Amino acid sequence: MDLALSIVFILGGFVLLFFGGEALVKNSVVLARSWGVSTVVVGLTVVAFGTSSPELAASLAAALAGSPAIAMGNVVGSNLFNILVILGLTAVIFPITVQAQFIKREVPIMIGVVLLLFPLLYFGSVVNRLEGLVLVALLGFYILFLYRVGPSESPEVQGEFEHEYGTRPKAGWRTYLGLAVGLVLLVVGARLLVMGAVDLARGFGVSELVIGLTIVAAGTSLPEVAASVVAALRREPGIALGNIVGSNIFNILAILGITALVQPIGLPWEAIQRDMWVMLVVSVLLWPFLVTGNRLGRREGGLFLGLYVAYVAFLITSSI
Repeated sequence: MDLALSIVFILGGFVLLFFGGEALVKNSVVLARSWGVSTVVVGLTVVAFGTSSPELAASLAAALAGSPAIAMGNVVGSNLFNILVILGLTAVIFPITVQAQFIKREVPIMIGVVLLLFPLLYFGSVVNRLEGLVLVALLGFYILFLYRVGPSESPEVQGEFEHEYGTRPKAGWRTYLGLAVGLVLLVVGARLLVMGAVDLARGFGVSELVIGLTIVAAGTSLPEVAASVVAALRREPGIALGNIVGSNIFNILAILGITALVQPIGLPWEAIQRDMWVMLVVSVLLWPFLVTGNRLGRREGGLFLGLYVAYVAFLITSSI
């Protein structure tokens, strides 16, 4: 495939994934709210899963195409992009304040999920179907946990989600049609993205893992970028934090879990260990910033953005 055509495929895949993810999120929220699901549970599950749907589509397509490095790199890279770029950018636009309850509960869960991935790759260098089933089962327990504790959240948090996603709407045929269209766009966009990314990696002599960690991860995170920037401009950055933390949990439990159930993901520990450690450090780094005054300010946001630029620069220079 010509390199110019590869870039067209990648850009086309990004566009389809973006609009497919948007359609899936919008209509999933309407459907969940019409069923009477709590606003907080919707934000931390339905919205987080919906905005992670491009990552799921891309990782599945990559694994089925025999490119496990792109599948794994997409998940790890998306988690890094979510924290360093999206939260960093959100905090620069409008500082993020957060309830202590959220810090004590959700952020440690995110860190624990990241730690869970280490033994899976270190001892086996593959996430097999059984381990994928375990990850999906843990996802089920997490959703059940959120469903039970969701209604106990404060009126302020409830109000923020109500303002962003509206009160309980009614789901009609347009909702289900929107879901179907979103899924189709995701499947087609993911296929185009993976085809273009694999060919681009071969053309420039860059490893598929680096392409997955950077280009694919950033592109599939576009729905999170859009949702978080809009929330920050509306001065509702708490939505961005909930979305990012929820998405990072879903990226590992849902995306890796479901992908491994369909097609086991094999990748040598030596190839991914550096980026795994970076993901863990960045995830842990988020906690003290939030604990200190329960806010992520513009200075911290700028630091996060700078760290991501340094990380990508290191990846590029070390792969050349």
